[in-house]
Amino acid sequence: MEKIYFDNAATTPVKKEVLEIMLPYFTENFGNPSSVYHLAQVNKKAIDEARETLAKYLGANTNEIFFTSGGTEADNWAIKGIAEAYKAKGNHIITSKIEHHAVLHTCEYLEKQGYEVTYLDVDEEGMVNPEDVKKAIKDSTILISIMYANNEIGTIMPISEIGQIAKEHQIIFHTDAVQAIGQVKIDVKEQNIDLLSLSAGLLYIKRGIKTAPFIHGGAQERGRRAGTENVPGIVGLAKAMELAYDHFEEKIKNITALRDELIQGLITQIPYCKLNGHKTQRLSNNVNIGVEFVEGESLLLLLDMNGIAASSGSACTSGSLDPSHVLLALGLPHEKAHGSVRFTLAESTTKEQVDYVLEKMPQIVQRMRDMSPLYEEFLKANK
Repeated sequence: MEKIYFDNAATTPVKKEVLEIMLPYFTENFGNPSSVYHLAQVNKKAIDEARETLAKYLGANTNEIFFTSGGTEADNWAIKGIAEAYKAKGNHIITSKIEHHAVLHTCEYLEKQGYEVTYLDVDEEGMVNPEDVKKAIKDSTILISIMYANNEIGTIMPISEIGQIAKEHQIIFHTDAVQAIGQVKIDVKEQNIDLLSLSAGLLYIKRGIKTAPFIHGGAQERGRRAGTENVPGIVGLAKAMELAYDHFEEKIKNITALRDELIQGLITQIPYCKLNGHKTQRLSNNVNIGVEFVEGESLLLLLDMNGIAASSGSACTSGSLDPSHVLLALGLPHEKAHGSVRFTLAESTTKEQVDYVLEKMPQIVQRMRDMSPLYEEFLKANK
């Protein structure tokens, strides 16, 4: 049986080129970059070169790139760091209801510390309206945090417009770009982004923006983020970024075509299902389908039994019995939110793999519906 991995929004395999560039820093170049001897300085130079590469692809300066343990820490540092550093100016934060939990739970924590948070609604396609951002601004607003693209439904937000609004009102703007990187081209200066979080451990902080330290300890990262640097991870991140944007337009065109073929095939072959998220302003690899009269977790298990790995949403909420907060924010009722499945493709995805999913998915859904009394009642009522 063919094994198809369509959960690339959760995690991805490391490319051979990335692994090869990382390996020497586990064995040969193992020096601590904070030391003064040659072995250490080799690693310090590797970090500096990685910082230059990453800054180039973000349109940033090298001294604006800071390394963290991952996207969750980057989100926490950005939001808590700004809240602490600018608390004398105000205590109001604006975000959206469909942010990743790394943002939402951080905001909830800050509310308990006396901060005020406005959680913006989104439309039925998961889009934040820039006018709603503007209307939510108060004299006490110190931070706007809106994700670049949603990790569950793939909707790409109007980041440039929101960045311009933040700039006009002299408010700091942060975006969680974990899902967007490698899928869209980002220019932090042109888009008026003040802070940007990436997976694998990067936080961009615009020069002049104050942030309170999130992790205390040594003087690494110019005294702003303590902890011995993860040299293999840093050089691997830079190489992965380089590969992601190599032949970028061609890769995005190919994967978008496969995405659209999968979407069209599923909604054509399976009655009573719909696409979740924006039809066009969405990540090139994201397919989130709501299927009525089935239960999402059971659907995932049956897909897995047929060699297809998919998900019901964010990997961070796996095992939760609650429906996706993102799908509920779109206005879906609980029963429909429970019946959604997310396929996220990769550069290596083939047409044959898409065809296989289009063969198996309708069969699995029909099998589940044949055992559903709700579906049977629905058919009788709609004869």
